[in-house]
Amino acid sequence: MIWKETEPVRTPHATCTLIRTRDRNILVDPGLAPQIIAARLFERTGLKPQQIDTIFATTARPAHRGGDQAFVNAVKFMHENELQASLRHLERLLDETDDAQQTRFLEREIEQLTSYRPAEDKIALQVDLFPLFGFTPGTCGLLISAATHTILIASDAVASQDHFLAGQVLPGCFNLEQAKESLEEVYEIADVIIPGHDNLFMNPRNYGH
Repeated sequence: MIWKETEPVRTPHATCTLIRTRDRNILVDPGLAPQIIAARLFERTGLKPQQIDTIFATTARPAHRGGDQAFVNAVKFMHENELQASLRHLERLLDETDDAQQTRFLEREIEQLTSYRPAEDKIALQVDLFPLFGFTPGTCGLLISAATHTILIASDAVASQDHFLAGQVLPGCFNLEQAKESLEEVYEIADVIIPGHDNLFMNPRNYGH
């Protein structure tokens, strides 16, 4: 553990990123509750929820999609591997439980995930899927190609700048070796990194580190 915390001390939501093109408003990982994420969006960008046309969730974890219901006009996408693996996992849990409250929770989760579509390789012009499997079966970032640099929305493949500098992945990975390989890919490809749970930062590789 990077911070040596023994109990949760942070609200579990992912870093949310807005990508604006000439005619698109793409929101990545709207993890906060619908009312909160809608308010934050307007405060910081002047956009209203109905102006978001696309949602992309880098993983199926609730911290990355908890507010997606605020965006009624958005088409929602996720990497196909992540979507299918998560639905299978939830359906298996639903088959195994006899608890009514747990059943309702799982049914809501399944309903929410079935509103997502498998993403194509390209989300928009110069915005491409960048698979970063390992933390979950289908963790997938987005690579934004600018004229002079690349920006990578890295999801939980890079939890924070501290994790990146320490060369560490989050505990509880679906596939630890894949997660480590994904972390190395981020180092090799990205100039600017947007981690799963932290502010963006420059890749120290740019400075010879």
